[in-house]
Amino acid sequence: MKNQQQKFSRRTIALFWLAIVGIIIGTLIYLEQIAVLYVLATVSIVALLLIVAFADLEKVGADSLSGFSRESE
Repeated sequence: MKNQQQKFSRRTIALFWLAIVGIIIGTLIYLEQIAVLYVLATVSIVALLLIVAFADLEKVGADSLSGFSRESE
């Protein structure tokens, strides 16, 4: 199963979700449903904070972050 190629790349999927969220937010602004936008923003922030709070950052080593490591001078 790993030999099969994915239909869409991760970037394409992310852009798809971004477009969907943009359309939803634009529609809610057009329909003047600002209260719904406040609720969605609050729920989104809480979800983001919960993801960060439960992230297991202890197991992330400096070796696995090759793009962010300092090169010796």
